[in-house]
Amino acid sequence: MVFVSWPLMVLLAVALSGCSPRHLVINSLASELAGQSQGAENDPELARDAAPFYFKLSEAVLAQTPGHGALAEGLAARMTEYTYAFVALEADRLEAQDSAAAHRLRQRAAALYQRARNHAITALEQRHPGLVQALANPQAPLRLAPDDVGLAYWAAAAWGSWIAQSKDQPDVVADLPLVVRLAALADASAPGWGNGALTSLRATLEASRPGGDKAQAARWFDEALHLAQGRSVAAFVAKAEGLALPAGDRDAFEQLLQQALAVPDATSSPLTLQNQIMRRRATWLLEQSPDLF
Repeated sequence: MVFVSWPLMVLLAVALSGCSPRHLVINSLASELAGQSQGAENDPELARDAAPFYFKLSEAVLAQTPGHGALAEGLAARMTEYTYAFVALEADRLEAQDSAAAHRLRQRAAALYQRARNHAITALEQRHPGLVQALANPQAPLRLAPDDVGLAYWAAAAWGSWIAQSKDQPDVVADLPLVVRLAALADASAPGWGNGALTSLRATLEASRPGGDKAQAARWFDEALHLAQGRSVAAFVAKAEGLALPAGDRDAFEQLLQQALAVPDATSSPLTLQNQIMRRRATWLLEQSPDLF
């Protein structure tokens, strides 16, 4: 969920004009795109409308600079965020009124999550050849470097979300243990990464996997809330949906969502846009609470 900056447009114009060595300009363009973030944006609709151009431009540049891990990470992150905020959540809202439209949106969400996952996994495989195959072997020794963790987080987040949208495809669902292991490897390399975002992802995966340890998931959710220091709406919503809802605990569910709505706004915070979107989610979930329990 990004806008394209003026410096980036200048770089794009130079690249198209052929006035500079092409590979230098493309690498500069890739780095500029990698740094594009609209976390502090406070208009979700504006961010939504700006995203597709960023995606297509970034994919075109990444095709020319396949080793640019920062761009692969940024693209996977923005595409995953966009899909969750503007495709998957809309499918949930439409379900009661138009199940066919909701199904089409979920199919689109699955395809976009898969696309985001592929960008991140491809970059990780370039750094660690055979990584995905090794993830399937619990005995294979694996270790990620700290600068791999962002890629690993977004790969796991997109992959897990793809699985959640593809429950009727056993071959996709069968990869869940690989996602769980990838998130664990990332956490081992950089515990608490993303102010609790990685810990929250691990909690969500643990709570949702068959035979998952709900007590461990609860500990991770609480740790994620602690790491977020009351600044992340998503941390409260994740625990409400990942733990309280499946447990049938309406009081805890509604309390967590009320806490989510009470998270204060912070000027120019990188969480501004995410918090706005997750407040909408929390409000909608509270409205649906009587039907969910």
